[in-house]
Amino acid sequence: MTRTITRLFDDYADAKAAVSALESHGVPHGSISIIANDADGRHQAGDTGHDGVNDHGDVSRGTSTGAVLGGAGGLLAGLGLLAIPGLGPIVAAGWLAATAAGAGIGAVGGAATGSIVGALKNAGHSDEEANVYSEGVRRGGTLVSVRTDDAAPGQVESILDTYRSVDATERGAAYRAQGWNAFDPGAPAYTRDEIERDRASYSTRRDRVI
Repeated sequence: MTRTITRLFDDYADAKAAVSALESHGVPHGSISIIANDADGRHQAGDTGHDGVNDHGDVSRGTSTGAVLGGAGGLLAGLGLLAIPGLGPIVAAGWLAATAAGAGIGAVGGAATGSIVGALKNAGHSDEEANVYSEGVRRGGTLVSVRTDDAAPGQVESILDTYRSVDATERGAAYRAQGWNAFDPGAPAYTRDEIERDRASYSTRRDRVI
């Protein structure tokens, strides 16, 4: 039986290192997905499928969704730029990104087209987890999700938690202390300045061991 393990990272470099560690331990890049906020445009290098995002920040099918499936050189080689409602510009690769973008990859069991919360819930996460993870990306974070069988979740969790991942329960409580209730796909995307101000208002869990 397959299960999904997801972690939120405040720092894209930590998420990238976690993906590389997963692949070096034999996890196929086809089983991994990464969705990273790109509010400051720093990840837009080379041909990342810019044509897939229109002036309203909506996903258009084709160029961008085709780019998020992962490249032959590993998951990160297939990063593409796209937008998912409520998140704003992101860079992403892998199965979860494709589902959330409405590409129809694994979009079964009620996952809503263009819905990050729907994609996460379809992957097996609770409503609470799906909303916190989605809000985390909106506020500047990066999600790494791994599909694994029941024989290997411990190793995957250990690798993800090594690279300063965020405790979703604690982060959800921090969001609620600011008046947040749930992820709103109609809310405006965070700017880089808003992300930095938000980060200063809660612990980034930098005490995690690398």
